[in-house]
Amino acid sequence: MLFCAALVLHFSFGFTQDFHLPGKQQKQSLTFRNIKNLIVIPVMVNGKGPYNFVLDTGVGPMIITDPSIIDSLNFSKLRKIVVSGLGVETVEAFISQNIHVQVGRARADYMPTAILKEDFFNLSGHLGIKIYGLIGYNFFNSFIVDVKYSQNRIIFSVFDAKVKYKGSRMPIDIENQKPYIIAQIELKEGETVPARLLMDTGASHAISMEMLNGSAFPIPEKRIKANLGMSLSGQIKGYVGRLKHLSLGRYEFKDVVSGFPDFETISEKIDLKFRNGNLGGELMRKFDIQFNYREKFIYLKPNSFSKVPFEHDMIGMVVYLDQNEFKRVMIGEIDENSPAEKAGLCPNDEILGVNFKSIELYSLNELTDMFKSKSDRSLIFEIYRDQKIIYKIVRLEKRI
Repeated sequence: MLFCAALVLHFSFGFTQDFHLPGKQQKQSLTFRNIKNLIVIPVMVNGKGPYNFVLDTGVGPMIITDPSIIDSLNFSKLRKIVVSGLGVETVEAFISQNIHVQVGRARADYMPTAILKEDFFNLSGHLGIKIYGLIGYNFFNSFIVDVKYSQNRIIFSVFDAKVKYKGSRMPIDIENQKPYIIAQIELKEGETVPARLLMDTGASHAISMEMLNGSAFPIPEKRIKANLGMSLSGQIKGYVGRLKHLSLGRYEFKDVVSGFPDFETISEKIDLKFRNGNLGGELMRKFDIQFNYREKFIYLKPNSFSKVPFEHDMIGMVVYLDQNEFKRVMIGEIDENSPAEKAGLCPNDEILGVNFKSIELYSLNELTDMFKSKSDRSLIFEIYRDQKIIYKIVRLEKRI
């Protein structure tokens, strides 16, 4: 799912605000939660919290998705901006330069922040815990940030600290407060092309290929129609297929599951001259990554996830928590001709249980892993629909 990659903010601030560690402290370690390949960290806002934020290299200024955490906020005194996603709608948001933020012991005052009037993304529902916002460039630009996916931990160090780099060094570019990296993609036997990819820790997929030479990136012959993620106006449509071969420096991957979003839709919302695609958490989590924005390089060190094969979900549906109580597990979009559609599951069905086990005993992470666990595995769903309880048997299918 393309959670945060679907966001375009049409505004700019006159300055950026750095974080600082107190006194002579040079580094800190912080545990994070990895949910659907997204990094969730605790953040203090205006001295209150901690609140769950997604640590997202794909955003510039900080974004607050739940305005309730800001006391006495007078929207009439804030400058209005336009926020658009990869759909047809635009929505209102407001900007503030009077937000004080703390991550661990690191503090930034007067943080440039975009505040959405409503949580249009329903990130909380899709991740299964309450999410209050996204934080990106200002944090990464303030430190050398070591994201240890293998340990669910980040270590951030000031730039004059003695940092031991591990792994293989690769250059990155920083454009519009976002990092880009070059990968080599095999189109067909013997033909590879360099692809400039946005490194996006706020996207849960492995990779999304969008453009090549000014038009849609070639889609593999073997592909399926799929809902690729969320935008402000709903699901992003496109295809899912596999890239035969991808390399990042000296690290190579085969049969990489890739999304291919509808080119006409995204080209209206994103300036694709800066990139060919989007590199997400499913692939990045195979490394422990050290980011150095100021000197424009990263270090990649393969970890225990590096040999885990890429798999697409074998059920073909989105599940999320209802946005009111975050307790009821609901079915969202269903892929055409998917196992979920064949079994008769429908959007807006409520899932009460799976395999005779109450849905309350599953996390959304566990359901996601289950849905891509094994082809031909049968799952029994207890469904609440139209004030009736029904049962549906779904047989998982490796579709690509």
